[in-house]
Amino acid sequence: MDEDDAPGWDAIEASIDSNLSPDAAPLHWATALLPNPSGLQGISAYPLGDVWLLVTFGLTELFDKVSDDTSVSGWGFELTMRIPRPAHEEQPPQWPVTLLSRLGALVFSRSQPFGEGHRLDPGGPITGSEGTRLTALAFTADRQLPAMDTPHGRMQFLQVVGVTRGELERMQQSSTADVLLELRRSNPLLVTDPLR
Repeated sequence: MDEDDAPGWDAIEASIDSNLSPDAAPLHWATALLPNPSGLQGISAYPLGDVWLLVTFGLTELFDKVSDDTSVSGWGFELTMRIPRPAHEEQPPQWPVTLLSRLGALVFSRSQPFGEGHRLDPGGPITGSEGTRLTALAFTADRQLPAMDTPHGRMQFLQVVGVTRGELERMQQSSTADVLLELRRSNPLLVTDPLR
């Protein structure tokens, strides 16, 4: 295999291109540019109309098969997040890049993957600053990017959704899926808008 080969990475990009047809090439933050040592290889932001789609690279096996489980690529998932894309902005804000990088670091430091239906209370606003009611996160299968087989095993795209304290409490009383289903009625793509 050539040292530049990244069949896992190529499979992720091919899935995004074929399922979503981005408006332009993605912006990319390489490992050295991420806010903290996360274990990730990078994060890309894809322009999709009035939404940015952010995707992690590195929770699956991008270059070589390393883990013993041949059926699963790495941790078995990459994280996605959708945020608003105002017409006048040429790149997304820094906060979702920082957030996804920290979530990646959490997976590697705890050796524990996130999964569909999981919730997380990071202890403050998800943007890192006041001015938003979104103080918790929920995880769900990304409906626009189906699970797939890669050269290194199966993986899924796990969407990160910012939620309010009240929505988190309702999830704890019922389920993550029930509350996200309610949110989809007015927000089908579960775009995380810190101004809502």
